This record gives sequence, structure tokens and C-alpha cells, in this order.
Amino acid sequence: MMKTLFLQPPSFDGFDGGAGSRYQAKREIKSFWYPTWLAQPAALIPDSRLIDAPPAKLGMAPILEDIKNRDMVVMHTSTPSFASDVKVAQMLKDAKPSLRIGMVGAKVAVQPDESLIKGAPIDFVARNEFDFTIKEIAEGRDLKDVDGITWRNDDGVIVTNKDRQLIHDMDTLPFVTDVYHRDLRIEDYFIGYLQHPYISIYSGRGCKSRCTFCLWPQTVGGHVYRTRTPAHVAAEIAHAQKLFPQVREFFFDDDTFTDDLPRAEAIARELGRLGVTWSCNAKANVPRATLKVLRENGLRLLLVGYESGNQQILHNIKKGMRIEVAKQFTRDCHELGIKIHGTFILGLPGETKETIQETIAFAKEVNPHTMQVSLAAPYPGTFLHRQATENGWLDAANAELIDENGVQIAPLHYPHLSHTEIFDSVEVFYRKFYFRAPKIASIVGEMVRSPQMMRRRLREGVEFFQFLRDRHAA
Repeated sequence: MMKTLFLQPPSFDGFDGGAGSRYQAKREIKSFWYPTWLAQPAALIPDSRLIDAPPAKLGMAPILEDIKNRDMVVMHTSTPSFASDVKVAQMLKDAKPSLRIGMVGAKVAVQPDESLIKGAPIDFVARNEFDFTIKEIAEGRDLKDVDGITWRNDDGVIVTNKDRQLIHDMDTLPFVTDVYHRDLRIEDYFIGYLQHPYISIYSGRGCKSRCTFCLWPQTVGGHVYRTRTPAHVAAEIAHAQKLFPQVREFFFDDDTFTDDLPRAEAIARELGRLGVTWSCNAKANVPRATLKVLRENGLRLLLVGYESGNQQILHNIKKGMRIEVAKQFTRDCHELGIKIHGTFILGLPGETKETIQETIAFAKEVNPHTMQVSLAAPYPGTFLHRQATENGWLDAANAELIDENGVQIAPLHYPHLSHTEIFDSVEVFYRKFYFRAPKIASIVGEMVRSPQMMRRRLREGVEFFQFLRDRHAA
């Protein structure tokens, strides 16, 4: 068995390369998601190690020390971080030329040949779902016999092996929380709308929705929701309770946990018996009856991708959502005491100055507890990227999605709406949503009731205004 290091490389200060389908960048409030996509194959390989450098604030020195005893490094990369990650890979190769280096992630899944051409120190990249791909390589299997990789042979020729079949029995995957416990400091991971410390895991992969911008279903996870059984999920949560008694909240990072309503209710009842507080991703169409079951069994918050308040834009991006349904869903959540963190995207196809104002008005009307505004990001491999390229909406100068400091830029533009107008609308959105008397009163009331929340909101306020200053400097 090859001694394997799984690495989320050092990057921009505050850059969350492990973020989900929409937002690999520095954020308005510093946030870090768990590197679950690396932890899962790490759990399959004995004596492996996972280093997640950005949240741990690690530079190269401890990583260069660790690889002295490693045979292979598997790095997670993304479109925004790829150039930086290649530099890290070269430093590893220079320090230990015999080291085998592989990369995983949506970037290399959809651009395997290009990634190897531009990444001289990379020996292989794994396409699509890669857990057992990496396990087979670590076991010493010849690269020519490993499904799902593109690799560089001894003559420097790039070879593409056949695709790997997706995993359908998700209960065959071991718990990632054991790797978290072994290799990570969970206090390093924080998200503004989740209670701290939190833990996130997947109860399934894939998403049946066809949103044109969403990265993981179109590149790695697929459009079939492949799930763990409720008993298997509950067993890991119970195990995590013993490993991490300090955890205040569990988050299910499935693209849409509520895609299978009976299963969601079954898991909720298991979690209710365990007495945990939990949250998850949800589409804004969950019926009130299901919401009630989830709430009665420990659900605290739903992360909801509203994206836009304009119905035509929702049609354009194949969201499969009606504005009126989303409004009713949100009213139900408010009445049942379920908090919502709403996410919105500006600059999607069909966006105009008027639709931006329409979305801001919609956000104020539905009034989620907290919200996040992102810029439309056409990641390679998505329908949105192909659409933007074909229509001339994407400039090569803006195709990296972030600036040199890791701050998200506006990569799309339209004849009637410029990069600058889209970029500037993010700050306008935040100010109009949060700088309202009722919202300010709500936040202040929350702070008065909880000293911990007081400290947290004050820190987040400082980070938010620093984020605005960084955007102005970009």
C-alpha cells in the first residue's frame, strides 16, 4: 500500500477551495467547508493522512516535511486555484522526485488533458467519482489498469483510460468522521450561518435537478441521487457524537437533501432519537408536512438556493422552481421556526438592471435569516460555461473567476449589462438587505440574547466590511 497524503494545498489567505458547487473563492465572511471529497478516499486507505492547509493556516514547510515519508500525494484542485496548485505540486516534486502526484476535483474531471499539459508535475488526474480510483492506485495497481484516470506514461504521452462506473451502494463507503477526528481540528471550520463548531457530511451524492450553473452534478456527482440508508447515516452521526462531544450542529452537504422526501423524513426521525441539532441543503419546494416532521426532529436551518427573484431567469437556468412556490415554502419555514440561509446569484442569463432590483425586492420580501450573494460563475464542464462561450458572454480575461487575491470577479457580461455593473450590484444587494431597520433590530436582538453570538456577529461585521474594502481595491 502506497503511503498517501491527501492535500488541500495552501492558497490565498481565506480561500475556501473545498467549497461546494458554486463558490470557490474568498467569502464576505471567512468560511471553511470540510474537505469531505478528500476525506472519503482517505478513509479507504490505511495509514493515509489528510492535510487541509487553508483553514489550518499551514504553509509549505510542514507539507514538505510530511512527504519525506510518502509515496503519493493526491491534491484537490479547482478552476480558480489550479495555477497555484500546480506550483505547489512542482515544489513537492522538486523536494521528492519519486513522489507520484495526482489531482482530483471538477477542474481536472472535465479538462483532464489540458490539466496534464499545463501541469507538468502531475502524473495523473482522476475523472468523475474517484474514491475507489485512488484506492486502487494506492494499492499499487498499474495505472493502465485503473478505470477513470487520465495519466502520463513513461514516454510523456497522455493516456485516457475508460470511465469508472459511479458508486450506487453508498453504504460501502466508510465514515469520513474518523478521518476528521484523526487529521483535522474541527474548530478550524466555520460557516456564518451554522452553529460552531459544526460538522458536515454527505448522506448521498448527485442531484436530479439540472441547474445550468451547478458544478458538481454536471462534473463529478451526476444527476442520479445516490443515497446512504437512513440507518447508515444515523450510525455515523451517533459515532460522531462520541468522537466530537463539542459539536453543536451537523450539516448534510448533499446537493439537495430534500430530493427524496420519505428518506429525508426517515433520517430526521433517526436524528430526533439521537437528540442532535442539524441543518441541510433544500430546494424551495418542500411541502409543509415534511418541514414539520424535520423541524420536530431537530432541524434548525435550511440552506436554500433561491438564485433569483425573476421567474424568467429561473426558467433560463433550468431551476425548476416557481416564485410563488418558493414564497409559500418560506412562509411555512418562518411559521414553523425553521431558519433559512438564502443564496442568490447575480449575472445569470437574462439578468438586467431591472431583474437585479426584482431579486433584491424578492429577498427582502421572503426575508431569510441570513443570505449570501454570489456572482454567476461559469465553471468549465457546466452548461452555463458552454452557453457563455458560444454567446460571447465570457471574456478570456475574466475566465479565472477570481482575482489575484482570491476575490470573486464578475466573469460574465451582456450587451446591456457590463462586468462592472454586475460586480457592483453585489454590494448594493447586501446593503439593501441588511441595512434595514427590521433586519438590524433582529441581529441586535440576537446578539443581546447571546454573548457568544455577540462576539461572532462583531467578528463577522469586521470581516464583511474588510470584504467590501477588498472588492473596492480589486
